[in-house]
Amino acid sequence: MNTTARLALFGGALVLLAAGGFAVGKTAGPVAAAGENATHDGSVPGHAEMAAADALPGGLAASKDGYTFTVADPAPEPGRFAFTITGPDGKPVTAFDVEHEKRLHLIVVRRDTAGFQHVHPEMAPDGRWSVPLNLPAAGSYRAFADFAPTGGNPMTLGVDLSVAGNYQPATYPPSRTAQVDGYTVELAGDLTAGKTSPLTLTVSRTGVPVTDLQPYLGAYGHLVALRRGDLAYLHVHPDGEPGDGKTAAGPQVKFAAEVPSAGTYRLFLDFRHGGVVRTAEFTVTTAGTPAAPAPASAPADGHGH
Repeated sequence: MNTTARLALFGGALVLLAAGGFAVGKTAGPVAAAGENATHDGSVPGHAEMAAADALPGGLAASKDGYTFTVADPAPEPGRFAFTITGPDGKPVTAFDVEHEKRLHLIVVRRDTAGFQHVHPEMAPDGRWSVPLNLPAAGSYRAFADFAPTGGNPMTLGVDLSVAGNYQPATYPPSRTAQVDGYTVELAGDLTAGKTSPLTLTVSRTGVPVTDLQPYLGAYGHLVALRRGDLAYLHVHPDGEPGDGKTAAGPQVKFAAEVPSAGTYRLFLDFRHGGVVRTAEFTVTTAGTPAAPAPASAPADGHGH
């Protein structure tokens, strides 16, 4: 991904956020996100909606630059999820640039940041994407499509999904150490709003540093950051890449991240070892910012509203 370009978009969006409170007012709720209502009926948003979406951080709008993320069913059946990316001409897009070995990355997470998934759908010749996605617990989810249409700019679009049932919200206190499948991942470095923040993730197993991490999608690690509350999306990649002659295969994976505002962020690190991709999760506040409780989502009603 072109991380520099995406981070610049984040920074520019803050001017509008501070001036009018538009984006947060439209997106901080548990279900509806900015720009999404324009796609629930399958129609293409008008110029006003598109202009507003252009000013938002990644993932807060379903449309940008004439491209729209439209799901087949906002309350998908277990094991089934399908969608299209339509272009400025209103037709499904079928030409995408390959970014980190895939034409499209799909991130799905519940609005309380539980149940993070990073999957890679397959596209049919007609532009319809599908993936056997499972959303195991009730609640409102956010799906992010991260892609670069051929001839267009990289972008991240987001839509809401819902799973009916008894919603049980999860809470995540600040944490810089993650345990997953016998691995320990430690996070070092502070997030500072509006500045580049060096972060280092160190992977060990039963107390022994892991020095043979395996490449995954062309890197030793992938980091996704979500701003708690509205789920503004930031996708960053580590410094260096496998085979460049200078990047070690662990135990450290280093990143340069920039967050658009003060607050609390959830970080998700995907890494591969022993042929298995695992995800380590962290909860971090920006330097000098106290942690605040996450807003609770309303129970899903099965209709995505």
